[in-house]
Formats: sequence, structure tokens, C-alpha cells
Amino acid sequence: MTLQTQGASKLAARGWRQRAWRGASASLRLLRLVVAQMRGGWRVIKRGEVYYVPLWLPVALALLLASTPFWDDAASFALRLRPGQNGFELAGFFAPSVRRWTDEIGEWAARADVDAYLLATVMQIESCGHPRVVSSAGARGLFQVMPFHFAENDDMLQPDTNARRGGDYLNYCMEASGGVIGLALACYNGGPSVISQAREHWPRETQAYYRWGVGIYSAATARAATSDTYEQWLAAGGATLCQSAERELGIGSR
Repeated sequence: MTLQTQGASKLAARGWRQRAWRGASASLRLLRLVVAQMRGGWRVIKRGEVYYVPLWLPVALALLLASTPFWDDAASFALRLRPGQNGFELAGFFAPSVRRWTDEIGEWAARADVDAYLLATVMQIESCGHPRVVSSAGARGLFQVMPFHFAENDDMLQPDTNARRGGDYLNYCMEASGGVIGLALACYNGGPSVISQAREHWPRETQAYYRWGVGIYSAATARAATSDTYEQWLAAGGATLCQSAERELGIGSR
């Protein structure tokens, strides 16, 4: 073995010993921290200039953060603070009672991870922005969500809660349809079973929903000033729904 090789071997061995010592020191510090916390019981204790919290505190915090209601509320709050969140705009052809919810639609769509224009299209067809409307089939609120989609203690007509359940279901339909907008809209109206059926076998209501939804969504994403499909929806009965929504929200008639 040459002197150069011997020197390199000694340096390598010395480096290994240094790393091992640093690792052992870190482990010892961690062990001391755990012992100090255990000795602290339920109290925050101070050793030197360092404060140690009891073990139950980080465990309780982790459980709180894992709580779905807490996390949903925190996420909703964070969305309201996010820069540019309120920059979402709806095309002018949407009913005033739907455009009234523009900022909220942007927040709800981000929370549900769905396209905001798609969520607005669903609101337009389902309720025209009427937060308290109930259908003859029992669907409720802004997104006409059926009662079985809600949790036991949910206020089904509360806009944020209604949007959360409706947004989650729309997200499910998007995944079930492979991201095909028309099929997702049909799923939202007629249930996931329609995805695998030929369109001519869908219920008439679902066929109309598909036609109106695709047309309105296409115009919305194109930032069109008008939508022939939207006008057809109004003529088919949507105008009456919008008038009711505008009265509910105190908005001037169309």
C-alpha cells in the first residue's frame, strides 16, 4: 500500500468516526428531550434557556389537524386569503342571481378541486343562485343536493355546506367520467350509472341537462357575451326559477 493510499484511508476512517460521533450526539440530545418531556408530565418545563412541552401537546395538535371538520374550515379560510382568489369572473350572460355568488364559486371550486366555470354552470341550471330552493324530489339549496349526500348534523340549506357537498359530488362525477364534462354533468343529474349507458337511453331530464350544461359551460369558458343554450334554458322554465332567486336575494329582475 502506498503512502498516498494509506493517507486516504486514514482520512476516510477519521471522517467516519466524526459522522458517527455527530449521529450519537444527536441521538443523545433527542433522548434527553424525550426524558425531559416525560418528566414534565402535563406541564411545560424549562431547562436552562430551553422550554420543553409535554408529549400530549404535539399529539393533541396532530389529532386536531387530522380532524376533517377542522381541516375543511382551515382550508376554506386559507382560500379566502389566497392572492388572486377573487379574480374569477363569470360571463355576463349568467343570471344576476348566480353572478352574485362569483367570489364564493371561485373559493368553493378550489376547495372541491373542480373547474369554477363548471360549478357555476351547475348552480345556474340547478337553482339559478337561489340558496333555499327545494325541488319536488327533495333536492336542496344552491346545488340541489339530495339529502343522502349530507352528514347527519349538516344544515343542508346553508350555502357553504351545500356547496361543499355539491362540489364533492361533482368532483366524484368528474373522476367517474374520466374528466369528460358532458358525462360529469349527466352523472350529477342522473347518477353515475348513466355514464356507462348510451345517451339515448338516459332519462329525458338528463338528456336536457347534458345539452344545457355543455352549451352553457362552453360559452362560459369562451368568455362569450351571450349563450343561445342559456336562452333556451330560460325559455324551458329557467326564467321562473331565476325570478324566484332574484326575489330571494333582493336583486332587480332580469
